[in-house]
Amino acid sequence: MVMPFLDRERNPRLCRPKDTDRVMLINADRVLYCGLLGARSVATLGAITVYVSLGAPFLIRVDQGPWEEKHSTLVMPYIPHQVRSTDKLIATLNVEPECVDCAAVPWINADGGDALDQVAERVRALYARLVSENGYDAAWPFDLDQALFDGALPIRRFDSRIESAVERIKAHPREQFPAEEGAADLGLSFSRFLHLFREETGTTFRRFRAWKRARSLLQYVNLSANLTDVALEVGYPDASHFSHSIRQIYGMKPKDIFAGSRRLAVLT
Repeated sequence: MVMPFLDRERNPRLCRPKDTDRVMLINADRVLYCGLLGARSVATLGAITVYVSLGAPFLIRVDQGPWEEKHSTLVMPYIPHQVRSTDKLIATLNVEPECVDCAAVPWINADGGDALDQVAERVRALYARLVSENGYDAAWPFDLDQALFDGALPIRRFDSRIESAVERIKAHPREQFPAEEGAADLGLSFSRFLHLFREETGTTFRRFRAWKRARSLLQYVNLSANLTDVALEVGYPDASHFSHSIRQIYGMKPKDIFAGSRRLAVLT
C-alpha cells in the first residue's frame, strides 16, 4: 500500500509544478528526464541510456575511458560512466532493455549514428513542446514511442519462465523476492535459474532487481517527503542501504536527487 504522503492521486499539486523548465515522463519501460544534471560521480544504470544536450555539449567518460565532448550519445545497460556539463539542463532517455529487440533498432547499434541523431532531435522537439505554456498538461497522456521513435520499438522475446520472473520484479520492485523463491516457483535448481536469468536478460538476477528498485524511486523525487519514509516505501531496509544503493546506481545521493527535483514536473 502506498503511504498517503507518497500518493500522487492525493497530492496532485506536487506532481506538476507550473512555470518549470524541468520535466520527467515515466512509464513501465521508458523514462525521459529533462532537468538538472547535478554533480554526479560514476553512474551504472540498468537501462539503455541516451544523453542529449539541450544547449551546450556535455562531456562523458565511459568505463574509465577518455573524456569525450558530445551533443548526444548512448550508453548500454550496466556500463559505468560519468557525465559533466556546463549547461544547466540535460535530457536523458532510458529504455528498459528487456522489452526491446536491440539488434533490430538502428539507433541502439554501434553503426546507428544518424538514427541516434534523429532520436536526439525528437527529444529536443518534445522537450520544447512540453515546457511551452501548459505544454505538459496539453500533451499528456500520449504515445512516447511514437513521439520519439516514430512508432513502437520491436519487442524482445525470451524464455517464458524468465519472463515471468522479470514481470514480477517490474510489477513489484519493492518486494523482497529472493532468487531461491524464483527458482522454486519455476521448478528449476537455484544455479540453473541464475544461469538462465543471466543468459536471457544479459545481467544477474541481483543486479536486475536492484536496478528496478532504484528506478521505482523516480516517481517520488519531486514529492515533499522524509527520505527514510521513501526508502522504506520503495523497499530498502534502512536509510544507509538506500543511500549507498542509489548513489552506486545514479552517481548521486538521494538527498541531492530530491533537492534537484523540487521544480520537476513528473508525468506518470
